[in-house]
Amino acid sequence: MSSRTSGAAGSEGPFAVDPLDRSAVAAVGLITLFVVALATAQLTAAKVIALPLPFALPVVGAEITLPGAALAYALTFLASDAYAELYGRRATQVVVNVAFLANFLVLALVWSTLAAPGIDPEVAAAFDTALGPAANVVAGSLLAYVVSQNWDVFVFHAIRDRTGEGLLWLRNIASTASSQAIDTAIFVGVAFYAAPLLLGSGDPLPGSVLVALGLGQYLLKLAIAVLDTPIVYLVVGLVRD
Repeated sequence: MSSRTSGAAGSEGPFAVDPLDRSAVAAVGLITLFVVALATAQLTAAKVIALPLPFALPVVGAEITLPGAALAYALTFLASDAYAELYGRRATQVVVNVAFLANFLVLALVWSTLAAPGIDPEVAAAFDTALGPAANVVAGSLLAYVVSQNWDVFVFHAIRDRTGEGLLWLRNIASTASSQAIDTAIFVGVAFYAAPLLLGSGDPLPGSVLVALGLGQYLLKLAIAVLDTPIVYLVVGLVRD
């Protein structure tokens, strides 16, 4: 291929006419947000945090117990729903499934860094403790991701096919609420019960603890899904207008 042909092909990219084209900038920005949030979630999933509540809830109690990845992972649904609305089902499925493969790159880079010899043993041990993902957490998060994210795209567009461009709030909340329920059930069930039982990586949590853990983080994810709806409207409106 000649340099002239190569240059011409390169000039046909989304930024060729306008380097600040809102549709192209939004596409890159949303994909970046999705991947960054997903990678962050993968690295913080092993830490379980407790958020105090101003009042006690049935089953959950006076605090919500959830993985540290909950907030970062919730942002992936905001990004994917805004992307799905703007660029369609097929494009969103490509993003979701390519990002799924990118999870393995993140894990490979983290594991290779942990396996490399360190100069300071204390620093190396701290890295192992903080970034060494347990097999049960990795299995739970990967399985939960690939199922729930593809379900989110499916439900979002199933609703859109019936409602047209209206009722964006409905498909954003309905797709995220249902997919987050699936994600929570798979992650908690695999990471804290099935994998420890089958792989011998620790003791499975009692059923009551599993229910409290799952319900607590789902309530937080559901609240985020409702609160991020205006942001989805803002992003879509800025691009379309």
